[in-house]
Amino acid sequence: MNLIINHSSMQPIYEQIIGQIKEKIMHGELQEDTMLPSVRTLAKELKVSALTVKKAYDALEEEGFVNTVHGKGSFVACANQQMLLEEKRKEVEAELERAIRKGRSCGMNRDELRELFQIILEDE
Repeated sequence: MNLIINHSSMQPIYEQIIGQIKEKIMHGELQEDTMLPSVRTLAKELKVSALTVKKAYDALEEEGFVNTVHGKGSFVACANQQMLLEEKRKEVEAELERAIRKGRSCGMNRDELRELFQIILEDE
């Protein structure tokens, strides 16, 4: 699996793994029932601890993106469109929050941010 780990990032490695696998599922690169690499295989490939990969797989399973069958491996779960849509909405919300913080850091007030948002929406 082609994942890129940034060891100098402030984001924990397991979160980088989770994010990239979710992206591949949401963009159809990983189809339903596709078997993921084993924990040890992916850990070796990424040169990270097997515990880090296990933590990522466990989180993906908890969120419903992956099903793990003991002794068989981890597989992409049924692509629940509602779940994928909610995940994308969370991403949009996070990006908007980042944009607001950035605007505030350069002195923009609520009205200026709202006006800018309206202008951008009208241009769409």
